Amino acid sequence: MSHIKMKALGVYHPSHSLDNEYYIRHFDEQGKDIRRFMEHMGRKNRYIIEHPDENGLTMGIAAAQKALEQAGMTGRDVDMIVFSTQVPESLFPMNALFVHRAIGARHDVAVMDSNANCAGMTVAVDQASRSMLSNPGVRTALIIGSDYNSLISGPEDEITYANYGDAACAAILERTEEDTGFIDSMYYTDPINIDKILYPAQGLAATLQRNTPGKYIQWLPFDANMALPPTYDLLERILKKNGLAPQDVRAYCLSQFSLANVLKIQDHLQLEDAQMIYVGDRYGYTGTSSPFIALYEGIESGRIRRGDYVLFWTIGAGYQLVAMLFKY
Repeated sequence: MSHIKMKALGVYHPSHSLDNEYYIRHFDEQGKDIRRFMEHMGRKNRYIIEHPDENGLTMGIAAAQKALEQAGMTGRDVDMIVFSTQVPESLFPMNALFVHRAIGARHDVAVMDSNANCAGMTVAVDQASRSMLSNPGVRTALIIGSDYNSLISGPEDEITYANYGDAACAAILERTEEDTGFIDSMYYTDPINIDKILYPAQGLAATLQRNTPGKYIQWLPFDANMALPPTYDLLERILKKNGLAPQDVRAYCLSQFSLANVLKIQDHLQLEDAQMIYVGDRYGYTGTSSPFIALYEGIESGRIRRGDYVLFWTIGAGYQLVAMLFKY
């Protein structure tokens, strides 16, 4: 029986880092005290693109090259390339095609861009894993998640500007006969907040045809806690379906959007601190890649080892929840 193994990961972030003091001073000058908000979100530092030649695509290519090096592979060994982003550097051509050129991939390779907002890379890994299981012609896949979040974060909006960071992660998936890898996934979708996080705020057609303002994300107030009850249900159902208790999972690689949400999930499932991988204090919120940067750091620190169960959870704007179970 074939399985889809997480063979290697690569992470790239800009060298320029900003700490909370920069953002506190920035918003103090606007008469906004964000100190408690920074504590709630669990932020300390975040990497921000500063060099004009750097963007979401260059970050994604750099992460892909690191993942290939980690796997001992070249671009010729890749059968599928998926680039997950909500800030594509170009719509024509797709970002994945630039990656194909950069790594020297073969001609018989499937390439595509995907976007499920902040749930994007988790959805991409899930869908690629299921595709590989049904297509014997695809033995390896390169999944990249990269968001240049600071590009579209308004300087007057603390939720985006002070919270986000820029980074990319790439994962190599490989078909194997080992008893490991992708196990299951579940979704919960409710478009109740579909009009709360918008970019471009007036839509692409209005922005281009009528030159309406639309440089930054429009983030309107909403009750973010409403996603937690279905999250609890989603995580409990995927564990029960696969015969696992919450304590059987070695690491929870959750959305790094908010430390408060991570702690609420930990409390609800009665998890130990050692099971929670939180890196949002060092990276900021990196959007599509955030659960996989947590996985990368968990592996690098020795907290996640081969054979451990890992549960991913994240949320996309609007909203869509996804939970995915792996044996690393």
